Amino acid sequence: MRYLLLLLVCSLQSHAQSTLNKTDILRSMARANDYFMAKWPDTGKEIVTNKTRPSHIWTRAVYYEGLMALYGIDPQARYRDYAVDWGQQHQWGLRSGVQTKNADDQCCGQTYLDLYQLNRQPERIRAIKTCIDNRVASPDNSDWTWIDALQMAMPVYAKLGVLYADQPAVANGYYEKLFQLYNHSKTVEGGKGLFNPADGLWWRDKDFVAPYQEPNGQDCYWSRGNGWVVAALVRVLDIIPKTAPHRAEYEQMYQTMMAALAPLQRPDGFWNVSLHDSTHFGGKETTGTALFAYGMAWGVNKGLLDKKTYRPRIVRAWQAMVTDALHPDGFLGYVQGTGKEPKDGQPVTYDSKPDFEDYGLGCFLLAGSEVYRMK
Repeated sequence: MRYLLLLLVCSLQSHAQSTLNKTDILRSMARANDYFMAKWPDTGKEIVTNKTRPSHIWTRAVYYEGLMALYGIDPQARYRDYAVDWGQQHQWGLRSGVQTKNADDQCCGQTYLDLYQLNRQPERIRAIKTCIDNRVASPDNSDWTWIDALQMAMPVYAKLGVLYADQPAVANGYYEKLFQLYNHSKTVEGGKGLFNPADGLWWRDKDFVAPYQEPNGQDCYWSRGNGWVVAALVRVLDIIPKTAPHRAEYEQMYQTMMAALAPLQRPDGFWNVSLHDSTHFGGKETTGTALFAYGMAWGVNKGLLDKKTYRPRIVRAWQAMVTDALHPDGFLGYVQGTGKEPKDGQPVTYDSKPDFEDYGLGCFLLAGSEVYRMK
């Protein structure tokens, strides 16, 4: 009898560890977001780190991607109004103007386009549309020389393609330019492209293409960098129609990366900052983990990933972030600061504060929005 009771207790504990409560998920997301909104009541306030930057740079734009994802599952007016105020504070403009080809400066357009869909005021998308139209008209396809750029800009082209679906030539122009820019990053940049089909992962930029190696002799695959690619693919696939050109390529790349990333998860639910070298600044890290959880949860929700294989990984990742990274007051720990490789933004600890607190929260909210939707 005692043995049977022990088995029952272990079974219940295992079940509890493998389940997620929607109320708890939303509460954790709200706690983290409320901390940030209280800290930044002025959406137009400049960001001061090693220098002063406007608040519509890429780090803040990623936060607003997450905020809009939170709004998608919990449509509180205060979330929408906070995003609208941000756009108005910057007159719906881009940091470097409409001539920029810098994906970082185009990232804010994702939220501008989302808010335009809620209230079709032309000024909300005038600048981002002009900017992307300039890039569509350009023969240059080398804009995205670093893989973070894919997440910053790919969804903008996808959203514009859908927005102008009633004008097929215009929509296809966005879709085709999106693919040409992506394909350059994948197959041309750095001499042979930034994607390594042998490992199913991406080098961050040309500085890390083999023969560059990590201390253990492996290729350098940066966690958050690959997380940005995952997020880009997920967001594009979630936006474009089934009949959109090049959809099969994005879906295949997504599946390839998911298969490569799954076995690299740490037993505690996180991923290391260096995906193939756990000894090079190894340890818990929230942003890459959040982006991978986001991608996996989305795939399970869409029926593209096997639930039995991926759901336990998603649960472990989410519970790890909530249990080990999320502070009682809503601050997120284990967030690697800005950079381009494992050694940057170190040390990464529970209490360490990154140079920017916004993009880590955006990643966390994106993950939570899809984990929340899991059955």
